Order: sequence, then structure tokens, then C-alpha cells
Amino acid sequence: MKKEKFYSLQVAGLQRKLPIVSVAPNLAIASFVILGDSELVIAAAQELAKKLPEADYFITAEAKGIPLIQELCHVMDKKRYFVARKSVKPYMQHPLTSEVVSITTQKKQLLCLDAEESKAICGKKIIIVDDVISTGESLKAMRGLVELAGGNIVASAAILAEGEAANRKDIIFLQRLPIFQIP
Repeated sequence: MKKEKFYSLQVAGLQRKLPIVSVAPNLAIASFVILGDSELVIAAAQELAKKLPEADYFITAEAKGIPLIQELCHVMDKKRYFVARKSVKPYMQHPLTSEVVSITTQKKQLLCLDAEESKAICGKKIIIVDDVISTGESLKAMRGLVELAGGNIVASAAILAEGEAANRKDIIFLQRLPIFQIP
């Protein structure tokens, strides 16, 4: 039986033990999943809120960023946020779409906004939020979607910046997360 490897993460005053998982030949990441971890979501939102500029709305891609923007709205007294869905839903009228291939999904996906959501975003100050920013592909697709809707992006933020993303100057984050090379 192969022994599992873990990465010890310290973020927002909390410690988490993250399993290291292979995502490609010779490449592994520390699996960071905030879904269901309300203690971490609350602590991270409180810390991240201190670093964010004023904005009208938050937007995230479905699904792992949802609890984070929900809590950010609570902390920053915002009444509404937007979720870019990963497929066109039957209720969507004239949706805007953007394509993305992220390090964790490894296949082409759509990000979609309904026309009514696009109208609400148009001309507003928007913060793009995610749990982890790694290759930046999801962020790029989200930027494209917000710009297509006519929104003004004032910040891009995440709990963690993974690998080279931690060197970027255009994102706000709480902690670095390494990428692991597998021999």
C-alpha cells in the first residue's frame, strides 16, 4: 500500500492537512477544498475582506468559490453576488459565455452568465473571487466574461495562489501554495 503524502497549510489563522494528488504526469498539487469547511471559509473571508477594494458585486465560477463569496458578502455587507455557471441552463436567456481549461478540470468548460445577470454587472465595479488561482486560466475566462458584460474589474482575489501565480501582482491572496514535481 502506497503511503499518502500531505502538505501542511497555515491560512487565516487555521491549519489544514492537504493531500497531495497527481494532476498530470510529473505534476501534483495539494488538494484544497473549501466546500463543507465553514470554519475556514469564515476565517478566510474575514482576512480577505481586509485586503479588498470597494466594489458593487463579487463573481465566482461555479462551484468551489460560492461559499467564499457568500461569506464575503456577509462580511462586507453586500446584498448580491454572481456565479458563472459551467453550462448553459434552460432558464438562461441570451447567455454570455467564455471557455476555460483549468488545472483541476483538465478539459474545456464553459462559464456562462444569464442576460439579466450581465445587465446587472454592466458598468459596475466587480471583484472576481476564487478559492485558488493557479494557472490563471479560470481567472482569464472570468475576466473575459465580466468584460463582455461591461463590468469594471477592480480586483481578482483568492484564498490561495498556487505555484507561479503567487508571483503575480494583479491578484490578492492570503497564502502561497506550492506545486509539486513528481520524479
